[in-house]
Amino acid sequence: MDAQQLKGHLDLLLLAALERGPSYGGQIIADVQAATGGYFSLREGTLYPALHRLEKAGWIEGEFRQLPRGGSLVKVYRLTPGGREELRAQRERYERFSAAVRGVIGGRA
Repeated sequence: MDAQQLKGHLDLLLLAALERGPSYGGQIIADVQAATGGYFSLREGTLYPALHRLEKAGWIEGEFRQLPRGGSLVKVYRLTPGGREELRAQRERYERFSAAVRGVIGGRA
């Protein structure tokens, strides 16, 4: 995993992961890892500060819940309407960026 690439796209990845539905930290880590074929392997020290930042921005909300399997309460996060709008905007910026890079390095347009 390239930490610099992750740093620039972490919010987009997390918002997109939560677009699938509410989730907690450990599940978000597993979902991102599975969706990227293991390319991005998030660590808790990266994930939780980012989730707190997204929550502070109003893009996600978290509440403590008991999971069906039992155990301790976990904080489950979900997208807010503002988060859905931010995700749309970030996707658009990413697509423009990606197209510009492809224009320089070649490949699919």
